[in-house]
Amino acid sequence: MALLRWTSRVLAGGAALIAVLWAAGALAYDLPGARTPVALGFLLGVLWFGWRTSGFWSAILRAAAGFAGVLAWWLTLQPSNERPWQPDVDRTAWGQIDGDSVTLHNVRRCDYRSETDFTAHWETRVVRLSQVTGIDLAINYWGSPWMAHPIISFQFADAPPLCFSIETRKELGEKYSAIGGIYRQYELVYVVAEESDVLGVRTRHRRSEDVYLYRTTASPEAARALLLEYLESLNQLHKTPRWYHALTTNCTTSIRTQRAPDKRAPWDWRILVNGKGDELAYERGTLDRSLPFPELKRRSLINERARAVREDAAFSDAIRQDWVRD
Repeated sequence: MALLRWTSRVLAGGAALIAVLWAAGALAYDLPGARTPVALGFLLGVLWFGWRTSGFWSAILRAAAGFAGVLAWWLTLQPSNERPWQPDVDRTAWGQIDGDSVTLHNVRRCDYRSETDFTAHWETRVVRLSQVTGIDLAINYWGSPWMAHPIISFQFADAPPLCFSIETRKELGEKYSAIGGIYRQYELVYVVAEESDVLGVRTRHRRSEDVYLYRTTASPEAARALLLEYLESLNQLHKTPRWYHALTTNCTTSIRTQRAPDKRAPWDWRILVNGKGDELAYERGTLDRSLPFPELKRRSLINERARAVREDAAFSDAIRQDWVRD
């Protein structure tokens, strides 16, 4: 009985601590104005009331009340499509389907002079569903081998590839924060762009990043189905903005959750720790398994080939040169 009481107190105390820390973070990141003093005041207030309260469970209830109050406020924050956006996410893509024809609006093509010095162009592209031939998967690493950014590239028989990249929609002067990503700091955006844009900036201008490009085993039928899922998602975002969340609504989980529940791949920890996503795809047969995975990954690194390209029009062919054979 004593062990049960001790265990319940440890669990309740741990949960209360996590809840209070989360609430303080919400105030620090999402509250307008003097956020840090308010967050510190909240923490000190919870500690003071807890110390002044007689009885463990009374202190837990007061902490829970403080958390509930912050949560109620936090849930009122609404995403928006009307903010001073950075120029590379200034517009949202959307598509119109007319039989076999898909008209994509606000396809991005940036002319990069450096990572931060570029001119963004927004174009309209028409592609045909019947001409979708497959899917290539790019995995972008910027530091840790455990975390990465996936980019889907749809291949067409009669048109250049088009990339779909699920990202944070940052405002002018805003930078990505992993901790801020678990609060309501960023809206979600589906970027539709040329490979020379979203893959080019990561290989040619961000020298600390690595990009691996894989050919998937998806059939044309499966590729068309995935493209339609992406179109539905980006059209929804074009009309109704959503918050990005680093754990639940990010660049990888959004690919899975945009599918109907009965069509989703089984959950795996590597969906969240997505730096191992290519390894997971290989195990599930989504990538070609004719080579051992370490060798396939070695051959799939495209940075050097991308940096050797002088003309954007040659980019997609160049990064696939000697793709399978050395």
